[in-house]
Amino acid sequence: MPYIPFTDEQKILANSVDLEEFLRMRGEKLERVGREHKLIYYDSSGKHDSITLRGSTWFDHKNQVGGGAIKFMQEFYGMDFQTAVQELLGQRVTPLSHSPPKVSAKEEKKEFRLPETNTNMHRVYAYLIKQRFISPDIISHFAKQHTLYEDKEHHNAVFVGIDENGVPRQASKRSTNSYGNSFRITCQGSDTRYSFAHFGESKRLYVFEAPIDMMSFLTLYPKDWQKHSCIAMNGVYENAVLVALKNHSNLSEVILCVDNDEGGIEAVDRLKDILSENGYTDVKRLAPKFKDWNEVLKAKNGVKALPAVPHKRKEEYLKEVSELGYLKCRPDKLTSQIYATFKNGQYKYLAEYALAGSAFFIDKSCEKDMFAKLRAKLKAEYKPYTDKGKITAKQRNLQECVTAVMKDLRQTARTREQCINTAKLLYQLADRAVSLAVEETLSEPVAEHIESEDIVCEPEPCMEFG
Repeated sequence: MPYIPFTDEQKILANSVDLEEFLRMRGEKLERVGREHKLIYYDSSGKHDSITLRGSTWFDHKNQVGGGAIKFMQEFYGMDFQTAVQELLGQRVTPLSHSPPKVSAKEEKKEFRLPETNTNMHRVYAYLIKQRFISPDIISHFAKQHTLYEDKEHHNAVFVGIDENGVPRQASKRSTNSYGNSFRITCQGSDTRYSFAHFGESKRLYVFEAPIDMMSFLTLYPKDWQKHSCIAMNGVYENAVLVALKNHSNLSEVILCVDNDEGGIEAVDRLKDILSENGYTDVKRLAPKFKDWNEVLKAKNGVKALPAVPHKRKEEYLKEVSELGYLKCRPDKLTSQIYATFKNGQYKYLAEYALAGSAFFIDKSCEKDMFAKLRAKLKAEYKPYTDKGKITAKQRNLQECVTAVMKDLRQTARTREQCINTAKLLYQLADRAVSLAVEETLSEPVAEHIESEDIVCEPEPCMEFG
């Protein structure tokens, strides 16, 4: 394809296309999950539903990659940049020949078969005990349950997920090789609604990213562990967790024990939202001191452990919000203050004016106290998994919000309902201003910024408008 010199505006427009609407128009199957949508497709290895969409952003939880609309077209359909932008701009609407075939699951889905079992588990025991420091008793428990064994061909550790009737439905293999590249892979034909787990009689379910994390945690905290339930998601995808909660009515308390890194931090917020949408509100976070629970176990045994990885965007956002200072709202000056700070790129001041305005329209009799409550609300409600997109997209979002606020502020006489609506718009403006300020702080002097995923602390008390 000949090179097409797309303008920056065209690139921004293409990258901000609503993927949910775009993919539906092209015949893709989507399923709503909480505030997001899952993309459902089939290929030679069966059904896949690990990609979630939210507006113009997406994330593949299996492969831990995500981004904007252009990157989706490149990654998922194998398009080059030129073709991807043309498709998104609607300049060429061709059949998506790279699209996974739209055929029934019965035709495409491969039969699930467990890898052949080895006559012993010597290599698995040696790997898990000597390299991972997992308790032999924990290993033996799952081996006796036939949910952990050694495969015959490559001597991998095989972790099995069984359904409510005890029938194996899913399996993942983990290399026990001490040298070369290690790997973790899900067996073909696996039903992702089931995963490596243990179910007890208490109300508590501990959720982990991987089987080794789960077994490491049980090694660290062995007391009465069989009374509780625990499950490994094989990533940060919620499917198996929701099925486990549905199939075990005693479970009502969820403890998220995912990694203490960017992916885990974002997963906590995302999983909390999805669980809440499904009626589970008793959800807590238990973060490992190091990157994950096996790293904690390594440190306990004198081995250098990988440190926790902070979420830079989240930390910077919380820092910026904490530093917002109270400025008494001057309603007659608010429009000019917002316009001037936006035009001059003074996003911290813009956020302060907007938040002060929001406090004023909620209750001007206690404006300063209300400002403090709204500042706490910004911190409590911030979720990095929803704060995606390049700096140009955030600039556009802020401009749209400024336009909406300026239009709203032209009103004179207001009802109480109109005041609350104005307060909401100004609160949203403050959030977007801080978000853009954070992006500018974190932005690097390169054309492409790579997005990443993260963990959460206990939220501050949250207030409601009205």
